[in-house]
Amino acid sequence: MGLRPGHCYREKNDRAYTRIAITVPKRNYISTSPGTKIRQFNMGNPLKKYNRILKLIVGNHSQIRDNALESVRMIINRYLINKIGKDLYFMRIMNFPFHLLRENKQAQGAHADRIQKGMSHAFGRVIGRAARVRPGQVIICVLVDKEFVELAKKGLARAKARLPCDVHIEVGEDVESIGTLPKHVREEVVEVAAPTAEAAAETGKAGEKGAEAGKEAEGAKGGKDEGAGKGKGAEKGKKEKK
Repeated sequence: MGLRPGHCYREKNDRAYTRIAITVPKRNYISTSPGTKIRQFNMGNPLKKYNRILKLIVGNHSQIRDNALESVRMIINRYLINKIGKDLYFMRIMNFPFHLLRENKQAQGAHADRIQKGMSHAFGRVIGRAARVRPGQVIICVLVDKEFVELAKKGLARAKARLPCDVHIEVGEDVESIGTLPKHVREEVVEVAAPTAEAAAETGKAGEKGAEAGKEAEGAKGGKDEGAGKGKGAEKGKKEKK
């Protein structure tokens, strides 16, 4: 069975279900939950200082599936990379799809023998995830400089056709409202200075001393082995005489 249209799940008819019942644990009917389809929530360069923030704001109550959020993320991110550059913006998905969508699947068709009524008020099977949003809630935030505001607005406007709710764009200067930005760990390259003439001479002397010590140790070991061989030969001769 293929993926049903988004309008089948955009209405908030029942309470949110997150698989874990805190007050009544025995109502955890689902042992595991499917993974989210959103690949990443932070994109762009978070280390740069920006002076403008653009917000994609919801206009009505709705449920947005995770595949719709992933589609919006891909189309906006691709547009910003091509028009602005990957190091001149930062984008963040502000919602996490915590709500589990359930469906009581039934066989349907044109013939009478294919119609099923099924169980009344069935719990259903989990088919995906969705984020529940309310009017005035921010879905996506984009940080850019002042000269790239119009390009960022065009990129965010592309999300309207892929979302099941009404949205609008607001531009502001409260960059800190996006929250704590992630920090990328950069590898530090340690430069090793070239050895001086004195250091090279000292290193050569240390090497010569080590070689001499190694030769002396080998000589001592050879003497011990030779003495041990002579002692064994003498003992063998005594035994033969007897």
